[in-house]
Amino acid sequence: MALEAQPLLWLALWTLAVLARSSGEDADGGWRRPGPGAPAAVTEEEHCTVERRADLSYAEFVQRYAFSRPVILQGLTDNSRFRDLCTRQRLLASFGDSVVRLSTANTYSYQKVDLPFEKYVEQMLHPQDPISMGNDTLYFFGDNNFTEWASLFRHYSPPPFSLLGTTPAYSFGIAGAGSGVPFHWHGPGFSEVIYGRKVLYFPDRWWHATLNLDTSVFISTFLG
Repeated sequence: MALEAQPLLWLALWTLAVLARSSGEDADGGWRRPGPGAPAAVTEEEHCTVERRADLSYAEFVQRYAFSRPVILQGLTDNSRFRDLCTRQRLLASFGDSVVRLSTANTYSYQKVDLPFEKYVEQMLHPQDPISMGNDTLYFFGDNNFTEWASLFRHYSPPPFSLLGTTPAYSFGIAGAGSGVPFHWHGPGFSEVIYGRKVLYFPDRWWHATLNLDTSVFISTFLG
């Protein structure tokens, strides 16, 4: 079925909650470690047309954004404890031996690879050329073992807004600068950047792509 025939209710509303950035080790949690000759980050465009709201009520969220446009939400939750637990040092100490599942960055994540979290961080988490093909990129997002990682996820406070008849599902990830996912679409949800910066592009009909500008730690809440 052509996407144009889908009602807006089924199209993607993807809301980005961006935490304030500061300088120093506390700002990046120890994640910004570029490889030899590689840039630490991708250049960011100066102008963003997505609205930013720090005083949004639930009624206005539903009326203005939930079914029609993306919005950057600020100050809705305090995830400072979760952020502290997501530093490079702490995650390696807590989950270094845990096996994680990597997915290729092409639209349907065709390839899956299992390996210890420490090996992924130490050997594979590095900046890459943004023009790299999605099927050549493996990174950690989704496919989380929520039982094994429960000690971390229980400290996360999701955005307080929901949609009638939906159930939230988390997807946690860590990815290098220059990585991302090409054009795709899915149901509504929130994406909160814990460390780093992430750009989400929403053309008409809610197709979008993602690009991690820095090494990024993020968690998404899908409303399905």
